[in-house]
Amino acid sequence: MASSPAAPTAVEHDPAARRFLVRLEGHEAELTYHLAGDSALVIDHTGVPAEIGGRGVAAQLVRAAFELARGRGWKVVPACSYAAVWAGRHPEFADLVAG
Repeated sequence: MASSPAAPTAVEHDPAARRFLVRLEGHEAELTYHLAGDSALVIDHTGVPAEIGGRGVAAQLVRAAFELARGRGWKVVPACSYAAVWAGRHPEFADLVAG
């Protein structure tokens, strides 16, 4: 049975640890990042346990990072391969992708 995309899940931001996370069904998915200077958020890694995969959780994490960057006036460097693919599929965020 194929999983359907998840309804929006609460995405938490832990700025001290520089990560976003989603807790779902006893599992934790995360996106980690670092800041480059004072104007760019670099997405380093997006990880979703297989038990909660295929539900759009990674997309929710990446969207949250892009929305944070937009709110702060930062660019985004999608160094993580998933984030790079996601950015390519969401032209509404193209203005944020660092050249």
